[in-house]
Amino acid sequence: MVAESSTTPHAGLDAIDRTILSELSRNGRISNTDLAAIAGIAESTCLKRVRALQSSGVIVGFHAEISPGAIGLHLEALITIRLHSHARGDLRTFQAHLEQLPATQRVYFLAGDRDFLVHVAVPDAAALRELVSDTLSLRPEVASTSTSLIFAQAAGSRGL
Repeated sequence: MVAESSTTPHAGLDAIDRTILSELSRNGRISNTDLAAIAGIAESTCLKRVRALQSSGVIVGFHAEISPGAIGLHLEALITIRLHSHARGDLRTFQAHLEQLPATQRVYFLAGDRDFLVHVAVPDAAALRELVSDTLSLRPEVASTSTSLIFAQAAGSRGL
């Protein structure tokens, strides 16, 4: 579930593209008709621009964001992981391991004193303890973990 981000902005983005992206980031289900009206362009032009943004990799996908609590995952946490220095040679394999865990919502590869930040959702505290103690901490490449419970989250601005 990790989306790699580019640090290089796409040079070909104009004000209309940015408007389209801003609206789609707020509402990925917006109709092409409404999106075209907001962007001030014809519907056919809007559809071509959205498809071009997809094919160029600016838009990487559309998805439904499901509330973890609605499907029985009532406890969310952020787990930071520091690997042993000798294990840093195979970061991609460890990242792939994190991504395949059923509790994983998102995985971030970090700079600094921690290597990964993992957002997880589990049914309860016992499941979280098992994930951290029996699944993550027992891995030979893991030097340490730190877990923070998420009490609430607010939707952030995704403005461009």
